[in-house]
Amino acid sequence: MNTQQKIIDTAISVLNENFSATFEDIAMHCGVNRRTLHRYFKNRNELLEACNKNMMEAWELAAIKACNSSEDPLVQLEYLLYAGIDSGTKYAFLIKLNDDVNSLSISYKSEYSEAYSNIRNQLFSTIQELQKEKVIDNQFPLPWIKILFTSVISATIAAFRSGDIAQNEVKKLAWHSFSRSIGIQLNKRKK
Repeated sequence: MNTQQKIIDTAISVLNENFSATFEDIAMHCGVNRRTLHRYFKNRNELLEACNKNMMEAWELAAIKACNSSEDPLVQLEYLLYAGIDSGTKYAFLIKLNDDVNSLSISYKSEYSEAYSNIRNQLFSTIQELQKEKVIDNQFPLPWIKILFTSVISATIAAFRSGDIAQNEVKKLAWHSFSRSIGIQLNKRKK
């Protein structure tokens, strides 16, 4: 791993825990000095942009792979949840960072952004169709489902970090919690 990528990975981890961490904090965690950090990033916003770009590209690729792994939208949704969990700290920080995207003036599109956007929109439309079919409880508006989705991933990452739940169990628990929370009725699914 090159120094720039090491700085980005460390910054993601440090800033996820403490968003007000300084360049000095990040440099210390990287094992480099502040001057080295400034060689790669002239200021905090430039570092945040690099972190956002790195995380968006990783997430978009993981999401595309998850959604392309099956034709079944419920399986796609399950695998998308797993992709968020596997992305771990990067996913949690990406959500946190993009909640403040307007105040930070960060905007990023990768070569995968259009494909990711298309797949995401298709999956959201499918969720609404599944609500009409009563496979997913229709009392939950789509924005609620999106928020719940990211919250389950964040809770799963925290649970795994606690060390109290095995990694192979944590994904099953996450899917069980999420699917039941939105009222997925597998036995009502049209064949």
